[in-house]
Amino acid sequence: MSTPASGLSQIRAIAIGVLALLTLIGASSRGGARNSAVPMPDALATTKYSLDASQSKFIAHAFAGGLFWFKGHDHYVAAKDFSGEVEITTDSLTPASLRLVVKSASLVETGAVFTEPQKQIINKELREIVLQPAQYPEIIFQSTGVAGKLAANGRYDVKITGDLALHGVTRRIVIPAQVTLTGSDMRAVGEFSIDRGDYKVKATSAFHGLVRVRDKVKFNFDVVGHRQ
Repeated sequence: MSTPASGLSQIRAIAIGVLALLTLIGASSRGGARNSAVPMPDALATTKYSLDASQSKFIAHAFAGGLFWFKGHDHYVAAKDFSGEVEITTDSLTPASLRLVVKSASLVETGAVFTEPQKQIINKELREIVLQPAQYPEIIFQSTGVAGKLAANGRYDVKITGDLALHGVTRRIVIPAQVTLTGSDMRAVGEFSIDRGDYKVKATSAFHGLVRVRDKVKFNFDVVGHRQ
């Protein structure tokens, strides 16, 4: 049989063990609370810009292929009605995104070599035969990725990859551009080319044949956006 002294020693040992366990649990809880209070990194801050068509230019350069008195003259077809939004990561540009929507009916001939009556005929063929805005009212570009690097003085050299939806066809393209950030404004300048056959865009076979062009069409743009 155990003596009263040995029983007291056992009780004391158990009490010490329980106290140590409670101390360990308490320390662990306090450590967990401290860990949960550690602030997580903030999401990347972004800035959005709305494109301003009144201060921008978006022109399709269709190379000469016309007939009769239009032979040898390139076409410069400008978009007069378009909108869009650019979102960039503050202080680093990327990640970034671009969405551009052009109203097909707003594309008009601006070539200086054509008279006003000639432009009216060309624009009629653009609407009725080439672009068909009643059926395809919008030309849409939506970026899927943007890569860029700082060049100098707030100017970035970028490559914008995305999907161009034109005349009922959507294809992936890459648009190189120079982007400049100044105060609350953003400016993007660049050019890219497409093959009109890829988008089933006709070279007109109408009586006048005024918009009979080569396959390659080059787009030039100089667009301005204002911070939202």
